[in-house]
Amino acid sequence: MPIRDNKLTYFATVAVFVVLWSSAFAAGKIALQVSPPLLFLGQRFLFAGVLMVGFAVISGAYRPIGVGGWAKLAVLGVLNQAGYQGLAWIAMGDVSSALAAVIISMNPIFIAMVAVPVLGERMSVRRGGGLVLGLIGVVIVLNSRITVSGEDIGGIVIMAVSLSSVVVGSVLFKKWRTGAPLSVAVGGQFLSAGVLLLTLGLFTEDPGQIQFGADYVWVMAYIVFGVSIGAVGLWFYLLTHGSASDASALHFLMPPFGLLFGWLLLDEHAALGDFVGIAPIAVGIWLATHRGKPGL
Repeated sequence: MPIRDNKLTYFATVAVFVVLWSSAFAAGKIALQVSPPLLFLGQRFLFAGVLMVGFAVISGAYRPIGVGGWAKLAVLGVLNQAGYQGLAWIAMGDVSSALAAVIISMNPIFIAMVAVPVLGERMSVRRGGGLVLGLIGVVIVLNSRITVSGEDIGGIVIMAVSLSSVVVGSVLFKKWRTGAPLSVAVGGQFLSAGVLLLTLGLFTEDPGQIQFGADYVWVMAYIVFGVSIGAVGLWFYLLTHGSASDASALHFLMPPFGLLFGWLLLDEHAALGDFVGIAPIAVGIWLATHRGKPGL
């Protein structure tokens, strides 16, 4: 039975994905306190990539995908990991983790728009209405963050570019078929992103600023296993076992969870407008992901 048709399994998978993915923004802010962004991300992706591809080899799941397959994974790694997370972490030097989560939650709007012409997915009235409501909620939170909390405009622009990178990468992942098992499809992306970001980091950042210690170890371990292998793996699993629009609509859950983790872990202030925007976001999720009557 497809995971999308098993409501309990789908709900549990989505719940774990949302918690892990939304916690990544607060964890990223903590990581920035012990290391420059590109050097940390480069190490993170290389660790996760070696673990995932190594697991595929040891378990016997690995099968050759050819030069073309690895080339596609390299491109996807640049878009989904290096472009998305590299730029997001740079931006989080100037914006809050909660705002970063809010901006990335606009992912469904743009993925749905691109998936209709590129992947031939259907845009029903119900899904379209849900996406519009979600966008309205995100705009409300974004406005609150800019006017009340004084978030940095430059950081917001960088986050917008980060968002466009993962939108293109997500649609291409759904469109391209490499024939690789999920551990290799995701791990291969990590490897290409790790090599790129670590190289850039060595040329543009100071390795002497890395504060090796207990904080570095635990945040690296959580981001590698909880976020890279856990959340990112689940994201591509959901993309593989459902439509791109269905999977991406789950990102509307990121603003409330992003606000929660930012408040709990980083003591980030949450304004009234942040909470006002959550209501249309929640309704938008239900409309965008709930199966209604045919044609609706």
